[in-house]
Amino acid sequence: MAKKGRHWIWNLLLIITVVVCVSVLTMHYKNWIKVTSNNIRILSGFYSENVAYTELDSVVFVEKIPPMIRVNGFSALEKEKGIFREFKDSLTDKSIHVFVDNITQPKIKLVYKDSLKLYFNLKDSVETVNMYDALQEKLMQNESPD
Repeated sequence: MAKKGRHWIWNLLLIITVVVCVSVLTMHYKNWIKVTSNNIRILSGFYSENVAYTELDSVVFVEKIPPMIRVNGFSALEKEKGIFREFKDSLTDKSIHVFVDNITQPKIKLVYKDSLKLYFNLKDSVETVNMYDALQEKLMQNESPD
């Protein structure tokens, strides 16, 4: 009797599924931050936000993010990422972007374009403090008259 093996298509489908899952996990593993001379871009998997320094209104350190409704995104272990909306602001469609790698550490709250908010931090608290100092410096440069 001939030995019946698995069809090669099922093996290929299994390999593709594992590769896609590992890729998505890698994309969301941490916040990828690109700082240029005129903006900051935060990327985490499918979520991305680009903030020009000239549009910054305030940069503040906060211990906790306020209670919000998740529009889409995820929470896993210490990570909180996605697009949210505040409870008190449910009548408007102002979305809040959250890129938190470590929920127990302090977060940076950016307010830009007069009322848009973004919360983020990095896995390492020292890097978060350094990023906060750099953003404060950029904000001060934009506020000072030339």
